Amino acid sequence: MSADVVVSGDEEVVLYERRERAAIVTMNRPQYRNAQNAKMTYALDAAFARAAADDEVAVIVLAGAGPHFSAGHDIGTPGRDVTKPFPRVATTWWEHADKGGAENLFVREQELYLGMCRRWRGLPKPTVAMVQGACIAGGLALAWTCDLIVAADDAFFSDPVVKMGIPGVEYFAHPFMLNPRIAKELLFTGERLDATRACALGMVNRVVPRARLEEETLALARRIGEMPRFALALAKQAVNQAEDRMGLHDAVDAAYGLHQLAHAHNALSSPDYLAGQTPRTMKDK
Repeated sequence: MSADVVVSGDEEVVLYERRERAAIVTMNRPQYRNAQNAKMTYALDAAFARAAADDEVAVIVLAGAGPHFSAGHDIGTPGRDVTKPFPRVATTWWEHADKGGAENLFVREQELYLGMCRRWRGLPKPTVAMVQGACIAGGLALAWTCDLIVAADDAFFSDPVVKMGIPGVEYFAHPFMLNPRIAKELLFTGERLDATRACALGMVNRVVPRARLEEETLALARRIGEMPRFALALAKQAVNQAEDRMGLHDAVDAAYGLHQLAHAHNALSSPDYLAGQTPRTMKDK
């Protein structure tokens, strides 16, 4: 089956395709390393909702077009839409674009990043992140919302936002996806975690040659899709509930408050809420 465009217009930011019992949802901004703006976020949500509603779909695969999975949130492309209003889907928060002070970012990021990650983590079907190249900050959060991660041998993972004066990406699952010491290393240094080490630490399920990433991921999806649909949904819910009772939900909420404090501090003490950092300066560092 050929790919269908979920969002049309000047930039087709997400593609949807079904192969056998797998829905492949592909971030499609390869020229910007699949940087995530609000337009992409809602296109992803529409694609996930479509897959969840289709009884012929057993497994959802999240992919990124081009050489990289995702460079994280959009902080500097022509499609950046940080000041634009958006619908509320993941949360019940009010409009943000016309608000001042800390309220603006608090409401926006609660909806677009933290809220959406939680919404997608709760999808009733197994999800598999198919990761190649860069998986950075917000991209890391996208992969973490998936149940399984299959990584190419060229994949790397990092959350370098401490360089911005921020304690970590909004969906702060770091101590749960990794152990606390490795989470601190990732944050304190901003260094890359390669796919092999990520797999050894338990964050990644499988590492495969880049040329076989799609083949191996779809083979795994096919194997999962042989299981009873409702039993998969219940098994996923059981594990997620256990993880939340181990503290994930509350820890993410607490870290989100610190994240917003950091934005407010930056706005008071530096050029902007990102401490003046841009895609170029982040890359240079």
